[in-house]
Amino acid sequence: MPLAALPFLGSLFAGQRPSNLGVKNGQLAPCPSSPNCVVSQGNPDADHAIAPIAYSGDTASALSRLEAVITAMPRTAIIEKSDTYLYAEFTSRLMGYVDDVEFYADPDAAVIHVRSASRLGESDLGVNRKRIEAIRAALAG
Repeated sequence: MPLAALPFLGSLFAGQRPSNLGVKNGQLAPCPSSPNCVVSQGNPDADHAIAPIAYSGDTASALSRLEAVITAMPRTAIIEKSDTYLYAEFTSRLMGYVDDVEFYADPDAAVIHVRSASRLGESDLGVNRKRIEAIRAALAG
């Protein structure tokens, strides 16, 4: 039976939206111990560490460009945005797994901090890291 004939699978693998999302004291949440997360703030280990996204110009323009890049990506929904924060959900094509991806702009450092984490499972086969690097490349191009 093709997966398309099983519409309930998407909700089965979506999981619950985590309660630790958002910026608290200028920081995105740290990654859990599972390898399916990357974060640019705090003191992450090598498996979880990723560089923030540098930008030039004003923060509003940088976040506007970021939003355009994200909305052009498939199966993506922007859930929340403010002057310095953007939160999007990315859903996998086949099984409907959801990744929570957050961006926090630090105007003083001219960087956008990132956190990308899978809601369910242990490994993401590097998908979260690859996604952030693709977004970085799209913003640089």
